This record gives sequence, C-alpha cells and structure tokens, in this order.
Amino acid sequence: MREFRLSRRTLIVGATTVPAFGILTRRGQAAEFTYKLATGQDPTHPVNIRAQEAIDRIREATSGRLEIKLFPANQLGSDTDLLAQVRNGSVEFFNLATSILSTFVPAASLPNTGFAFKDYDAVWSAMDGGLGEFVRSEIAKTPITTISRVWDNGFRQITSSTREIRKPEDLKGFKIRVPPAPMLTSLFKSLDAGAAPINFNELYSSLQTKVVEGQENPLPIIATTRLYEVQKTCSMTGHVWDGYWILGNKRAWQRLPEDLRTIASREFDRSAGDQRADVAKLSVSLRQTLAEKGIGFIDVDRTLFRDALAKTSYYKDWKAKFGEAGWSHLESVSGKLV
Repeated sequence: MREFRLSRRTLIVGATTVPAFGILTRRGQAAEFTYKLATGQDPTHPVNIRAQEAIDRIREATSGRLEIKLFPANQLGSDTDLLAQVRNGSVEFFNLATSILSTFVPAASLPNTGFAFKDYDAVWSAMDGGLGEFVRSEIAKTPITTISRVWDNGFRQITSSTREIRKPEDLKGFKIRVPPAPMLTSLFKSLDAGAAPINFNELYSSLQTKVVEGQENPLPIIATTRLYEVQKTCSMTGHVWDGYWILGNKRAWQRLPEDLRTIASREFDRSAGDQRADVAKLSVSLRQTLAEKGIGFIDVDRTLFRDALAKTSYYKDWKAKFGEAGWSHLESVSGKLV
C-alpha cells in the first residue's frame, strides 16, 4: 500500500520520494498509438497515482505500441468539457464520477441514490455484480464505453464554513455546492437545502468567496484540494457513494487491436483494485489528518437523514425515472427503498 501525503510537490511512495511532475513528463519510445487520459483530480490523488502505474504497465506489456499520456487536475478542461471531448474523440480516455456522467447517461447515477449503501461490502457487491453490469450496458449504448471495472470516489460527506450539520433539519436553507449532477441536486433539494450545481474546478473559489456555505465530497477530495482552508466542519453523513468510470471514446477504443484492448483493460482493472484499497485506507487516516488541519468532525445518525429523505418523493421519483430493471438491481443490495 502506498502511503499518501498532502503535498502537491512530491508523492511519498514507500521510502522513495517521486516528484509529482514525473506523472506528466515520462516518455516512451515511438508508439503505434498515442492516447490521452484526462482526470479532474490533483496529481497526488490515488486516481492519478494508480492510473500512471497502469499506463506504465500498459506501455511495457505492449512493448511501447500503446502510449497513454496522463493529464490530471482538469488541465484539458472542466469535467463537462472533457465529457464532450471524449464523446467527440478529441480526448480518448477520461475518468469521470458516476454522478456527473449521469448528465449524459442517466442510469450512471443509480449507485448515487441517497443512503442506498451502508458500507463498502454492499458497494462492491453491487458494482462488481448486476448493478455495475447494468450501468456499463447503458453507457455502451452511447459513443463512449467503460474500459475497466469501476474505481472508488468514496462516500460523500458534508462540510460547512457556517452552521454545523447534525440532523436533517440543519440543511434547511443551507447553501451547498453540488456537482452538476441531477441525483445530488435532487437529494439536497428534497432535504430543503439550497443546492447550487457548480463545476469542480470552480469549487474552491466558490467556497472562498462565500458563494456557497458548504459542499459535499469524499475525504480524499477534501484533502487534496485543500478545502480545509475554507471549511470549518465535516459531517460524516456518507449520504452517497460515488465511483469513477474510466471512459473511452468508442471509436478510439475500437481502433486499438484486440490484444492492446485486452492489456489496457487488464491493467486498468488491476489499478482499480489498488485504488479502491487506497481510498478505503485514506477514508480512515484522513480524518485525523484533516482534524489536524482544523476541520471539526461531526458524527451523525445516518438513519435520521435516510428517514427524512424517505418521507419526501425522492425515492419514488427516481424509481420512476430509472425504471424497474435498474431499480431492482439497486434494491437487490440496498434493500427496499420505496
């Protein structure tokens, strides 16, 4: 397991210090195929560490025939910009949160249903099983495709610079940034919060300038983007689990010979497992790290929030939008929601 540090300059890997800019400057021999992989995360995030490892293994296993260059931290555009670029093929690969992918493939947000998963055992049972296969089949109906099993974005928690969020009533009128994702916007509006969809690359400035009071993200994102500088408390609501799909432009993916596709999927699958383990470990260790940075943690009763949500039309509305087939895959793991 790699040890994680909150430095933008270096990654601490065992006993070796590797410059973060090395992610961007490695070069291979002349390649038969040269593709781009764009991400929205900071270079020190496990997504980029493990993606680069996959890229290095792919280069080696293909004898340099497939060269993938990594562009982290929204270098090539915002998440919504990059989704368009992958759809039209100007960027070949992109990792995108399931919640934001849902703006293009509605079924992608099925696993983002509020309070659907109680723990990681439930998540991976669903996403490596029937629910994950259903979502992948829906994505495959579009110009993009998934090239590996899902990666982990983690359980999302609520942070605030003003009021403390301890119970559902505390969300009433609370100005909270959410991704431009209908499921998350719907969840917080159902709980009477003032949900404001804002792109990720504008998140820090929106908090800094008080456009919004708070936001919700997994702890690794809160850490790597230094949100502790502009937030005071973190309520451990775990209201939504979110994942990342490694997406490929379908035409670009099909251009690769079958043996290269097999190798690429195998190595991204391997890194998915490593990255999942990273995030699970960080979700524990980062609580102490963030507390040392000044964030006050609040443990909440999640059942109060789920019960409050169940009293609204939230679950019924989303079941109607997703349809019986998708919803049945979700409830096979989450239990009855409607």
